[in-house]
Amino acid sequence: MVAALECYLDAHATRRVRGLWDAYEEAGIPSMRGLADRRHRPHLSLVAADVLDPQVVAAALDGMPAAPPLRLDFQFVGQFIGRVVWLGPAPTAELLAHHAEVYARLAAAGIEVYDLYRPGTWVPHCTLSMRVPRPMIAEAVRLGLEVLPITATVTAAAVADYNRGIHHPLPALKTR
Repeated sequence: MVAALECYLDAHATRRVRGLWDAYEEAGIPSMRGLADRRHRPHLSLVAADVLDPQVVAAALDGMPAAPPLRLDFQFVGQFIGRVVWLGPAPTAELLAHHAEVYARLAAAGIEVYDLYRPGTWVPHCTLSMRVPRPMIAEAVRLGLEVLPITATVTAAAVADYNRGIHHPLPALKTR
């Protein structure tokens, strides 16, 4: 993932995920903690693309909150191909509807996102590690299961592209 619309978690949930990142590091599993000079935050990405222009994204979302106070109940640990391990929230109707609305507005503005972030294929997740060594995958899953469940509330959002030095917070609600 290069650029993303990230939804950030409340302080309590953020501390719990960062604590899990620390446990990963102590176990010799690279976590998300060290990415982007330690500026990376626990989050849920609504969309990802090669490039996202923060002003175009903000304009497309005008009149709706990028980060409504959605409740997230992280209940499971998942794995994507490529040794990526993550925490998954239960996919509530509210979360899926918000994602679909964000996607529809971005698509209407001509913003293309990766196919895996389209409604119907998107898997909501909070990444723990993007490169778990194969012999450590079971340990990574075990450590994740030890912190569950985690209840979180979405509190903020930003367009982030750490490779290009972009971190552009989005307003909670921008009106015309």
